[in-house]
Amino acid sequence: MSTILPRGWRSRPEAGWPKRGCEPKASVSRLRSGPSTILMNMTVHIPVLAGELIGLLDPAEGQTVIDCTFGGGGHARLVAQRLGPSGTLVAIDRDPESEERFAALAQELPCAVRFIHGDFAEALGTLAEEGVRADAAYFDLGMSSMQVDTRERGFAYSYDAPLDMRMDPGQELDARTVLATWEERRLAAALRELGEERHAGAIARAIVRRREHAPIETTHELVEVVSGAIPAPARFAGGHPAKRTFQALRIAVNDELGQLDRALPLAWDLLRMGGVLAAISFHSLEDRRVKRFLAERARGCVCPPELPVCVCGREPQATLLTRRAVTASAGELAHNPRAASARLRAARKVSDGDGSRRDVQRR
Repeated sequence: MSTILPRGWRSRPEAGWPKRGCEPKASVSRLRSGPSTILMNMTVHIPVLAGELIGLLDPAEGQTVIDCTFGGGGHARLVAQRLGPSGTLVAIDRDPESEERFAALAQELPCAVRFIHGDFAEALGTLAEEGVRADAAYFDLGMSSMQVDTRERGFAYSYDAPLDMRMDPGQELDARTVLATWEERRLAAALRELGEERHAGAIARAIVRRREHAPIETTHELVEVVSGAIPAPARFAGGHPAKRTFQALRIAVNDELGQLDRALPLAWDLLRMGGVLAAISFHSLEDRRVKRFLAERARGCVCPPELPVCVCGREPQATLLTRRAVTASAGELAHNPRAASARLRAARKVSDGDGSRRDVQRR
């Protein structure tokens, strides 16, 4: 795990954060112009649900915000432009290419910035040890468009490339290793649980049969195996026949769900009272975890319904800001079809869970 800080910055003694003395740039949008204006003004990576996320986070001058999944930096750029020179943006990502993108973007931002290279659960744990407190934290889960579009990373079934799928190329486990070494039962369980694949057993058997003759080395070889294992009527009934298999392998290789389960409570604990936690997910496995986590924090009394009065004394830690998941508008979908599966949820922290609750006004 590493932190990079561009040269020419001076420390902010009271908090130990780097700070660059410059005037804040005008924000791309204050939300009044809507998400479409934000998207049209972006000159780099197009962030999904950008306007909706900024509206929920409502970042303000002087605050500290944690971007748990920096990726292409699209959301980070918009957030940073609202923080001003007295604010701080902390960015986290396990992909070393994101670190390079951050270094370039940091020179343009008006606020103090910090990058932590590592898994977001590990990085959030480090911030907790440092005593960092944040006004907002957000996740943009799954793989970034840059990872999908970089062929040699092997994330996509639409082109032939070496099977890799590691978000951090420095880790040992990759997709080829999974396909070559996992036993049939374990492969089937991963495809069923992580890819929600109906034909998991048949695909796992086909993978094991194939690797007895030759290893599965490329994306197209895997697509061929999967397509041959699925009954013909079902091959294109729900999109590309290998879509769910590729999703399952990527999640398994990168321990994405385990990371999310560890990271959500860490991010929540870092929030100050009144802080906002938000997450954008792209499949039901992620979305269900985020939904359950936020709903549990927003839950109050847990006494049996037959009791006439509450005896547990439990108070909600959160106020839900999204009763239902926020999805992309028709305008955004026309501009960015990859936003079709995006789901955004958010909640505001109103209690630390120790019985001390105070009324929190919206900023």
